Amino acid sequence: MCTICGCSEGMPSAEVIQAHDARDQGRHHAHGQDDCDRHHAHRHRDQGQPHSRDARRRHDHDHHPFHHQAHRERAPSSCGAGSATLKLAPMNSERLVQIERDILGKNNRIAADNRARFVADNVLVFNLVSSPGAGKTSLLVRAASELKRSRPIGVIEGDQQTSNDAERIRSAGVPAIQVNTGKGCHLDAAMIGEAYRRLPLLTRGILFIENVGNLVCPAAFDLGEACKIVVLSTTEGEDKPLKYPDMFAASSLMLINKIDLTSLLAFDLPKTVEYARRVNPKVEVLTVSARTGEGFGALYAWIDRQGRIKDAPERT
Repeated sequence: MCTICGCSEGMPSAEVIQAHDARDQGRHHAHGQDDCDRHHAHRHRDQGQPHSRDARRRHDHDHHPFHHQAHRERAPSSCGAGSATLKLAPMNSERLVQIERDILGKNNRIAADNRARFVADNVLVFNLVSSPGAGKTSLLVRAASELKRSRPIGVIEGDQQTSNDAERIRSAGVPAIQVNTGKGCHLDAAMIGEAYRRLPLLTRGILFIENVGNLVCPAAFDLGEACKIVVLSTTEGEDKPLKYPDMFAASSLMLINKIDLTSLLAFDLPKTVEYARRVNPKVEVLTVSARTGEGFGALYAWIDRQGRIKDAPERT
């Protein structure tokens, strides 16, 4: 059951497809407390007992609470006598809140396990989110190809179907695990934990998670990442941060991609930044072009800063 997105019952468990060169290498993962997710330790985290491996592999979705209570009523329409209007019976709001808390609570317990594992392995983890077509995969292919020269890089790819994106990453010489969510519209922490176990060891490296293309549900699901990076393309218009505020509020960095197309578009960059900072005054903003490589030096410098922040000792 997912009150965040309304995924339907019967959704298959997410299938983790591993690359031939990224088999489980019998790794041992220590557990600890993360101190680097300074922006988004999130409102949802709670404490609880760890779940079994089987439980972690499940993607816990039931019917949306409105599903069984929907009914059709005849309504006048200019389109014909047979037209119908879908009406939803009221649902107890307290029940909805409790279901959402249960879902997010379980997810966040697993996310805390993931985060402890990433810290123990000294891996910096970024969760890339965007709407479909913003250019996340193209951006990752270029970044992974260049960053692999100086540190270990791994990628977890999330899509409803196909392994196309993971194959693009592997063709760049970077290990990638594909997670297919079926009818699900976001990755969850259990999927990431299972996929990470199938990657080679990334000590002192970077793990990029490419979430399912969706600016709604992934905002609520902590995966154990250091921070979220939201990718917005110049072809999408300026008002995405206002339309999908939760995602931009949850992100540490907004990457404005396809900046090479601005001369062909009526895209107002200052207005886009203004809207994003209206939602999240602390969000950092960089402009890039995955096609030309423009702005990638600034992106790599930003990534290096996150690594230094992660490695800095806590102040007492």
